[in-house]
Amino acid sequence: MRTPRLALALPVALLVPLATACGGGTDDAADGKTVTVTVGYQSKTINTVTAGTLLRSLGYFEEELAARGKKDGVTYRVVWQDYATGAPITAQMTAGKIDIGSMGDFPLLINAARGKQLKEPTRLVAVTGYNLRGGLNTVVTAPGSPLRTLKDLKGRKVSTSVGSAADGTLVRALRRAGLDPAKDVDKVNQQPSVGASALSAGTADALSQFVAWPGLLAFQGRATALYDGAELNLPTFHGVTVRERFAKRRPEVLDAFLRAQRRATDELRRRPVASAESVAKETGLPAEVVYLYNGAQGIATFDPALRPELVAALKEDVPVLAEAGLVKDVDVDAFVDAAPLRRAVPGASYPKAGAARSELWLKGQESTRTFDSPGALLKAVKGAAVRAAYVPDAVTGTLWFADRAVWVQGGGQWRAFVTREGAERYVTAHAGSRIVGYADAVRLAS
Repeated sequence: MRTPRLALALPVALLVPLATACGGGTDDAADGKTVTVTVGYQSKTINTVTAGTLLRSLGYFEEELAARGKKDGVTYRVVWQDYATGAPITAQMTAGKIDIGSMGDFPLLINAARGKQLKEPTRLVAVTGYNLRGGLNTVVTAPGSPLRTLKDLKGRKVSTSVGSAADGTLVRALRRAGLDPAKDVDKVNQQPSVGASALSAGTADALSQFVAWPGLLAFQGRATALYDGAELNLPTFHGVTVRERFAKRRPEVLDAFLRAQRRATDELRRRPVASAESVAKETGLPAEVVYLYNGAQGIATFDPALRPELVAALKEDVPVLAEAGLVKDVDVDAFVDAAPLRRAVPGASYPKAGAARSELWLKGQESTRTFDSPGALLKAVKGAAVRAAYVPDAVTGTLWFADRAVWVQGGGQWRAFVTREGAERYVTAHAGSRIVGYADAVRLAS
């Protein structure tokens, strides 16, 4: 994997040294004519790209601010700060050093709680990417692991990032499997990259993480999916949070950001392959992995709207964090503020995500092909120069790499599953069905 680039192709005048942001968030120069805006984002958490990596590379926020600056005679400068998780973004926001940030649903609640506690309140003003079933989080094991189900994790060491959406998925999934997350597993709090290394080194038996780590490790042949977060059937998402003081002081800047985010969302949906290539170039992640989550049929759906079902899911997350001692309580209704988005992009809306379809990306192609069935995908793969092939789980709909999925043949049809447990459940319930390796599935498809 390439080393991520540290600088992006933006006009020099729009970049300021990182140290500038350390003095505070929006700092007006002595002449009152310069305003610095600091944005915290997570480049590797790729379903935040419309408020982070992709937005930054497109320069839309700077364009919006430049247009605004011509009207009010102010020069706007943007500082982008990249982090691995939402926790340091929250720390910087509550210290008044980051104005706008993006993070996952569980970190957003911690952001709200810390902001209130430290008298630097924040507000959730937009969504980046979401999955209504929870498919953005996955528990994986090392290839060849004897672990087949969540129950097999009893007494095992599991790496996760405590307070993250992936940790929330792990806790809920273990409980549904009849395990006590606090007693039956040895949960280790680690950064995603550290946990990935621990899994590879054998010092962790499983890893529960958020986008894009599970897909990346599977793509690299370093992990096998054990549990698809979509089995919980609970929405998960990432969103944009802003310091309340900043929003009140600079509503025009927040409006500019939300308009820019909407433009980046339009670009991603209009040109998903090109957007995936752009994000891959800036982050060092394989474009095939970015596309798994952000593509036309991807696991994440991009829409800035604060949908009621997402807000409702956020309320269901509060007790999980409270039980872990990470928050006491969060007034979600007070934290969620849809007014800025309505003001910045009135009337904007996107349709809900539909059922994912199988998709094929051939080498040298700038577009993909979709198929009505997994069987049709298998036929198309035969003899083709495949860059990546994707197939939805037959039950949860979570998109996965076709060559990493577990394939089932039965009833004259082909079905794919993210996990072996999911495939075995199906085979048990459907006489005559059988699990078939990917290479044999491609060979047998007709």
